[in-house]
Amino acid sequence: MSSNEFADLLVSGGSVGTSGIPEALATLESKIAAGTASVGVIGLGYVGLPLARLFARAGFSVTGFDIDPEKVASLNGGTSYIGTVSTDEVRGMLEEGRFTATANFQSLADMDAIVICVPTPLTRNREPDMSCIEVTTRQIAQVLRPGQLIVLESTTYPGTTREVVRPILEKTGLVSGTDFLLAFSPEREDPGNETFTTARIPKIVGGEDPNALRIACSMYGRALERVIPVSSLEAAEAVKLTENIFRCVNIALVNELKVVYDAMGIDVWEVIEGAKTKPFGYMPFYPGPGLGGHCIPIDPFYLTWKAREFDVATRFIELAGEINTRMPHYVVERLSQAMDSKLGRALRGSRILVLGVAYKKNIEDMRESPALKIIDLLQDRGCEVFYYDPHVPELPETRRLARMAGTPSVALEEIRDGAFDAAILCTDHDSFDLKAFLDGLPLIVDTRNAFGKAGIVDEKIVKG
Repeated sequence: MSSNEFADLLVSGGSVGTSGIPEALATLESKIAAGTASVGVIGLGYVGLPLARLFARAGFSVTGFDIDPEKVASLNGGTSYIGTVSTDEVRGMLEEGRFTATANFQSLADMDAIVICVPTPLTRNREPDMSCIEVTTRQIAQVLRPGQLIVLESTTYPGTTREVVRPILEKTGLVSGTDFLLAFSPEREDPGNETFTTARIPKIVGGEDPNALRIACSMYGRALERVIPVSSLEAAEAVKLTENIFRCVNIALVNELKVVYDAMGIDVWEVIEGAKTKPFGYMPFYPGPGLGGHCIPIDPFYLTWKAREFDVATRFIELAGEINTRMPHYVVERLSQAMDSKLGRALRGSRILVLGVAYKKNIEDMRESPALKIIDLLQDRGCEVFYYDPHVPELPETRRLARMAGTPSVALEEIRDGAFDAAILCTDHDSFDLKAFLDGLPLIVDTRNAFGKAGIVDEKIVKG
């Protein structure tokens, strides 16, 4: 059955026959349709935990798997550690008996469906680091049994599910499509987005064969409002990359325009506001201090790497990555120039405050935040660096923050008391007291136009 035919059935409310399907897979399909299937979610982070919550709400018995014993203990104790899933929601799942967390991966044998939500970072050479997917798949292979559905959600290059995951699983002697089913469904989480929560974001699903597609769509269809089947695993993998590359390229464009227009004395934010009044042919994107989050700074390079296998150059994507990567350098240089011209002092030896270290507003997520690179650059320039972020009370240990791991956020009173020489606003949290910043700081480089959007104009403010 083609994905278009299945899509028609979804719209019409029809059913899909199961004649000829192996008995173990037919049993799996029946359990999913009845809502009695057990679902395992591997990786309880910003993707896995919200997904586990949805499956539990849909009536499935859900087990969350994670290698971090602190996460497991926190969830089993009824406490959430990410803002997109509340502690009350975790307690509710536990009380209903629909969720438990574990670090014992042998329990994967008891799962009817297993969803992989593990990180896919880059190596130092900007090549895909598939280690998490490979290790996780090997753990599944140790207990793989007939009648299981395996779904990869981690963002990756086209071909990963078929070329990396399937061979590891089939080393067990079990065969995809006959003994177990294999699908790919890219995560589309947007932390902090209250309009498009996990349940409301349409779900792309690609299966290795018609049975895998149908059964995976059935599982997701019980938990999400809309499921969209595509023709293959590779098409589903490519959908996610295309979405993120689209944003990466357009953000790079406005970041480059920011630099050009600044040299001309033109406010890029005013230009964008004017351009977006056109009712067709234009979509607004906004500049910033660089790219953050797990997806946009990383995922495009998965495609550029894979493209080399086909002897195809991806110059446009790589150029966009270069432009966005240089933005933290541009922001620090803007601060240096502004301090020299407005305050008559150098960066070296100055006390610099970074306002907001999360990668986007109103969340605590710091993954790939450009603020981290800015902190590094400021320290390299001889600055004493501090930060203020009510969403991040203490800086965790990361590969970028070895020098500041464990540092607490300063208090707002310290800002009001004039304890700092200048600041860079990296994240425009809604809770920020912009007036307090303006009163207590001699100079602010605003990378998000937070003051402009609030209608605040002052000589202390430099757009970055």
